[in-house]
Formats: sequence, structure tokens, C-alpha cells
Amino acid sequence: MFDANDWATQVDLALHLMAALAAGLLIGIERGWRQREEAEGARVAGVRTFTLIGICGGLIAIIAVNFSMLLAAILLAALSVVVVGAFLRPRSTAQQDRDATTMVAAMVTLGLGLLAGAGLSALALACSAVATLLLAFRKPMHGMLRALTEEEVRAIARFAVISIAVLPFLPDTNYGPYGAWNPFRLWLVVLLVTGFSIAGYVLNRAIGQDRGTIATALIGGAYSSTAVTAAFASQLREGGGGRLGTGIALASAIMYLRIVVLTAVLVPSAALPILWLVGPASLVALLVAGLLWRSERAADEAKTELTAKPFRLLPAFGFLLFVALASLLVHWAEAQFGEQGAALSLFIAGSLDVDAAIVAYSALPAGTVAVPVAALALSGTAGVNMAFKAGIVFANAGMQRGRPAGLALLASLAVLVATLAVRGVMLFG
Repeated sequence: MFDANDWATQVDLALHLMAALAAGLLIGIERGWRQREEAEGARVAGVRTFTLIGICGGLIAIIAVNFSMLLAAILLAALSVVVVGAFLRPRSTAQQDRDATTMVAAMVTLGLGLLAGAGLSALALACSAVATLLLAFRKPMHGMLRALTEEEVRAIARFAVISIAVLPFLPDTNYGPYGAWNPFRLWLVVLLVTGFSIAGYVLNRAIGQDRGTIATALIGGAYSSTAVTAAFASQLREGGGGRLGTGIALASAIMYLRIVVLTAVLVPSAALPILWLVGPASLVALLVAGLLWRSERAADEAKTELTAKPFRLLPAFGFLLFVALASLLVHWAEAQFGEQGAALSLFIAGSLDVDAAIVAYSALPAGTVAVPVAALALSGTAGVNMAFKAGIVFANAGMQRGRPAGLALLASLAVLVATLAVRGVMLFG
């Protein structure tokens, strides 16, 4: 119950009211600016009205918590009727259009004031900032909607289903043989793959295909540097234009960065050791990409695209199956052979896909494989993957056309192997 003599409580309530005021003021500034050119009296609600709505919401919440729920309910109902009625009242002939967004924004402001008054000031302010951002981006968002195709709208809906309607309801518990399969983590892999695909597609549209191979390499390297390498190598054989060799080297450099980022997300303790191992090779890959950029004389950039559709679920399920098998292999090897068996299985699984090995390692119980050993094994998988991509270049592009890009990959591989060898000697003597 409220104590009128408790100054600490009054200061706390005052801070809640200030948060409610700030939430209303922030949204009111945007709404007032949006209606700045309307005639005096034609504006339904501006900066002052929105600020007052926020304060009223805070006051009603304080009354509900400290005085009377019934009185607060009556005040809330009365204020809601006034707010809605002000927007729905008949207008003059010249002002027939009703701004539903402003009415909804007013109700949101009232709700945020209630949150702040109830003590959730940080949440109220954060939501008000997001609401203001959405309101301020009206034209860009409408332009984006007009530019969307039917296929892209379906892609957004599908990704929303697998991320919002499926993932939160999956159990975060280990099942199956050796407890190798965690439904939540496995489905998270699907989100990662499809998310990379959609992000690449969006960036490709935003940048434009006219920028060619470099944009595709940057996008594709975050999704699958192996797919980029195969696509560019085939174009090299056909004499395709553009900075194809540069794109191959750059995609592999991005792959190293992706390994570090994915490790930092899934296995934070191994991120720094892996960075020290793959860092020199990534720098060499970037350096060689710069040299290839200067040496290639293509007149026109190639207009390549990693995927024709923004959302492809089947490849993600294929990757999910591989990760599940890799996780089972790792747990089986650990159970049968201990730490050395688990490290070897990580290396085998990651030779085909480095991300799969990282995800499989993240599913292991803490301490199953020592971090230095795991970092060495996971970085070694990147080396095997680089060798595989070099083979793709020479096989698809031929020795003559594929020599610059192939040598670029081998140079990065040589530095990685040397780094791994030095670390291995330090670790095992």
C-alpha cells in the first residue's frame, strides 16, 4: 500500500511517471512531425496529446497498484473511449480520410504508459523506441512492400513459420542414441541455413546484380563458400567475365570469418583459440584476393546469383540430416574411444562441412573434448575444406583458367597448415 511519508517510494513512482512521459513524448514527436503541415484544428493528436496519453497510462497503473483497481479500470475505460472517439468522430468534407495509424499509435502509447507506471520502465522505453522507428520508416517500408514479389512474400511467411511458430515449442533436451539429438538445436541449424539464404538474396537485390561477382562472393561466403567456388569455377571454364578469381578467394576469406562468428555464438570458449589458428590464413586469403583484383582485367562484371529463390527449405533439411548424423558420430566416438575419438569424429564430420562440425561440438557436454584440441580439430576441417575447394577449381575450370584462383586457395591452405602444425607441436610436443 502507498505510504505518503515514504520519499523513496514517491521518487520511484515519479521515475515511473517520467518513463511514461518519455514514451509518449517520443512517439508524439514523430506523430506531430508527420502532421505538421495539416491545418490548425485538423490534427487529432500531436506531441502534447501523445505525451499526456503516456502520462495518463502511467497514472492509471500507479492507481491500480497502490490505490484501487476499480478506480483504475474506470479511468482506463474512460480514457480509451475518449481516445477512440476522438479519432472516429465525423470530420469535415475536406478531412474525410482517417489516419488509423495515429489511432493505433495512441493506444500503443497508452499501453506503454501503463507498463511504465507498473514498474516496467525499461521495457516501456524500449518498446516506444521501436514503435517510433516503425512510424518514422513509413515511406521506406511502403516502398519495400511495393517492390516485393509474391515469391518473396511467401519466403517471409515460411521463414516466420519455422522461426516463430516452430522453434519456441521444440524441447531443448537431448534424445536418441547417446543423447545425440537436441530438437531445439537441430531446428536452429535450419534457421541458420535458411537465414543465410534469405539474407544473401535480400543483399543481392539491394546491391544489384550489376555489381557482379564481388557482391555474390560476399553474400555467398556467408552462406556457402563451396557453392560459390563451384559456380565461379564453372564460369571460369566458359570464359565468363568478371572478377571470378577474386570472388573465389574472397568467399573463402569470408568462410574463415563465418567460422569464428559461428563458434562465438555456439561455443564461446573456443572462439579465441580458433581465431588465432585461422586468422593468419584469412589474412592471406584477403591479401591474395586483393592481388587477384588488380590482375584480373575483365571488362564487365559477371551477373551471377547464388540461388534463384529467396527461401529453399530442402537444402536446409539436407544439412539438418548431415548435422544429426555428425552429432551421432561424435557422441558414439566419444563413448567408445574417449576424447581422442570425439576429436577425430569432429574432424571427419567437418571435412565436408565446417559448420556441421562446430554445431556437433557445441552439442557435446562441457569438458568432453578439451578446448585446445577441439579448436585444432575444427580448424583442421577448414583446411580439408579448402583443399576440397581447390580441387573443385581445377576440376571445373581446368588447369589453365583455374590456376590463379586455385593457387590463391592453396596459398591460404599452406598458411593454415603451417599454423596448425606449430600449434600441434606446442600442444602435443
